[in-house]
Amino acid sequence: MRSFFKDLSLSTFTAGFVAVLVGFTSSIAIIFQAAQAFQATPAQITSWMWALGLGMGLCSLLPSLVLRQPVMVAWSTPGAAVLATAGAAGGFHMGHAVGAFMVSAALITLAGATGWFERAMNRIPLAIASALLAGVLARFGMDAFVAARTDLPLVLSMLGSYLVTRRLLPRYAVVLTLAAGVVFAAATGRMHWSGAAVGLAMPVFTAPAFSWAALVSLALPLFVVTMASQNLPGAAVIRASGYPLPISRLITMTGAATLVLAPFGAFALNLSAITAAMCMGPEAHEDRARRYTAAACCGLLYVFIGVFGAVVTALLTAFPRELVVAIAGLALLGTIGGGLVLALKDESHREAALITFLVTLSGVTLAGVGSAFWGVVAGSIALVVQQYGKAPARGA
Repeated sequence: MRSFFKDLSLSTFTAGFVAVLVGFTSSIAIIFQAAQAFQATPAQITSWMWALGLGMGLCSLLPSLVLRQPVMVAWSTPGAAVLATAGAAGGFHMGHAVGAFMVSAALITLAGATGWFERAMNRIPLAIASALLAGVLARFGMDAFVAARTDLPLVLSMLGSYLVTRRLLPRYAVVLTLAAGVVFAAATGRMHWSGAAVGLAMPVFTAPAFSWAALVSLALPLFVVTMASQNLPGAAVIRASGYPLPISRLITMTGAATLVLAPFGAFALNLSAITAAMCMGPEAHEDRARRYTAAACCGLLYVFIGVFGAVVTALLTAFPRELVVAIAGLALLGTIGGGLVLALKDESHREAALITFLVTLSGVTLAGVGSAFWGVVAGSIALVVQQYGKAPARGA
């Protein structure tokens, strides 16, 4: 722990905080919708936050400290959307949901333990993986400026702060930009503080119930979208960032943790993509060897969310939406640029990488699977068509 505190810095803590802020506020409403779709009681919804916060926190904190590399785990936002849609259709209760969580978790654990997912990822060229990363993150970069439609003064103040601090104090650009946004929002009455009382979240156990209908409608779709729309881009971020993390073991860990915490509401834990890029990029720290502290701080904050549920939720959701999307987009600019450089560097892979980027950026969803998966499929097909049977250039 002594080396952790030595490596910790203001910029890495801020990167961890921004990752939690963005990851939490951007999708917490979907989590509530999914829980309510299964007629969850307020106590059960609080238990969901306890299980998810504890699962994400410990699965990010402990491996980051052990491996001394940034390991970022998040909940499956598309998985929550699938659950909310299926639950709203009716016919399932909380027991069915928990049973589906456990089946999906078992399949994810199997995918990690057998290593088939990592073997498939290793066959994807770096250019395609980098284009996938850039495509996933580019929408957040665009949203930072789209937010100017609804709050132009706030976004302009943050953009101005970012440009000035990137010139004068590049290491603390994100820190100071976030501070400027909070000060501006508070001064103009845009912070929506809640009067939630401090209290501990309590876990509520729900016995699982299994049925073929829940397997087909809940468990299998949850597994597919979590692997294709979350673990796939998460692994791509790891590869593009250059960290030699044991992806199979990490996926096994997320599956096993979900399996243990599922009866309390942890529906799906997986590798993070968006928030991982924030903690693995140069904005977190110029020294790659110290960025693990950003992920560890993120993990600690997630644990606090789980333990203090209601009050932390109130504090994080007090930030204006425009502030959250603006700081997310600005914090990811460097990573987006780096991803595009790697994606387009090799001329022989450039067009396939560009197709991957555009399909991923489009946000298209087919058969319930998000654009990250289809971007890899489209880019891989383009690469095969262009490269299959083609002799390598002389001197290459």
